Amino acid sequence: MSLLQPFNEEYFMKQALAEAKKAYDADEVPVGAVLVVKNQIIARAHNQTELLTDVTAHAEILALSSASSYLGSKYLPEATLYVTLEPCMMCSGALYWSQIGKVVFGAADEKRGFMRYGKEILHPKTTIAYGIMEEECSALLTSFFEKKRKMKSIT
Repeated sequence: MSLLQPFNEEYFMKQALAEAKKAYDADEVPVGAVLVVKNQIIARAHNQTELLTDVTAHAEILALSSASSYLGSKYLPEATLYVTLEPCMMCSGALYWSQIGKVVFGAADEKRGFMRYGKEILHPKTTIAYGIMEEECSALLTSFFEKKRKMKSIT
């Protein structure tokens, strides 16, 4: 019998997925992120590029900014970012400069994800985990883009 572990990768990815659903409901690309230090969520964010008319308002960037402000530090070596979609090159650059300790993502991004270029894009001390709740994260994205295509074909 295993001990119940409420604060594991699946728990935190569910929190990121809840953020992604907020983005979905706001007609934003449904990507959500939470930033965790010592099993405590210190930042939550979801894509807000449409709301803010800002191409840099990705969930990862917003979470990093919030966490840095909260901690009073631009470096986050003790932090873990849980994000529903593999970070893009822009976000991976910001993650590099933050020296984040770990990045955990759900769904892979075959077109725009940083892994196409190699994990060396991140800071050398950053560890990576992926595929956590991949089906759920992918399903939300697929549903969003199917809805967009249907709306486009109607107009």
